[in-house]
Amino acid sequence: MKKLVTLLLMFSVVCFAGSVFAATKIKVGVVTKPGSAQNIAAEKFKELIEQRSGGSFTVKVYHSASLGNETEILQQVQMNTIQMGIVTGGPFDTFNPIARVINYPFLFKDNAQADEILDGPLGKEILKSLESNGFKGLSFSENGFRNLTNNKRAVKTPADIDGLKVRVMNSAIHKAIWQALGANPTPMAWPIYTELEQGVIDGQENPLWVMEVYKFYEIQKHLSMTRHVYSYHIDVASLKWWNTLKKADQDMIQTAMYDAAVYQRRDNRSKDAARLELLKEKGMQVIENPDVSAFRARVADLKDMELYSDPAVKEMLLKIMDAVR
Repeated sequence: MKKLVTLLLMFSVVCFAGSVFAATKIKVGVVTKPGSAQNIAAEKFKELIEQRSGGSFTVKVYHSASLGNETEILQQVQMNTIQMGIVTGGPFDTFNPIARVINYPFLFKDNAQADEILDGPLGKEILKSLESNGFKGLSFSENGFRNLTNNKRAVKTPADIDGLKVRVMNSAIHKAIWQALGANPTPMAWPIYTELEQGVIDGQENPLWVMEVYKFYEIQKHLSMTRHVYSYHIDVASLKWWNTLKKADQDMIQTAMYDAAVYQRRDNRSKDAARLELLKEKGMQVIENPDVSAFRARVADLKDMELYSDPAVKEMLLKIMDAVR
């Protein structure tokens, strides 16, 4: 009898210990491959939260669109099928139009200005607005400033863009930008190497790291440093999941994701000069100083379009435009 009691006690202790030390698993979805901007932020978050939680949280990063495209990742975050996602700003259009204000063309003059706005009260207001769509907005990491590549001709002025079939994200504002610039914008899910190689599309627009990591220099001849949009990621959690967490755990996750975002931004920016040189060495013909003022003039009226007719969206856009003057 004593042996039976002892065994039962030991079993109870093991079960209790297992329940105490069972780690909470966090699934994070990204659409890009390892080494890409979203993945760098996700992997840094994994490192920080596992370290800071003493192993009470573990993170699995699902990369390379293994969970679907970015819209599908956001839908899974909403449902708490996965707990977090690091997603380019454009696809948030279909969930919350306020997010599209950051995609307004030529909004930020440089990285410092983007950080000032997005890490400040206006950025926090945008993140807060996502709660109505089932997301907990945590922070902004980045793709960086977007530039145009194509395989047809050098682009110095808007006239050079006329008729180019340019891949864009599934985003109303990105489509509107390229329509205003005279291109034929073609929404297309990622990745797009094959479509570029086969000539289904003439070009695409992305930050420099994309041209490097995805080897677009193999299939795109011309690069124009238009810097037309500051491309951000919104690092989000499922609000359903978030509301089940203790306040201390929420704070730890929030801080770890913000620190990961800051790390990723710095890492991304530190490599841009070398990336540009690499693309030149690989044979891309680069226009470093296109006529940005002419591009800006072509898109000046977008703020008056229906895209920004919602009062809350228009108000946020005007707040940011006023803050960056």
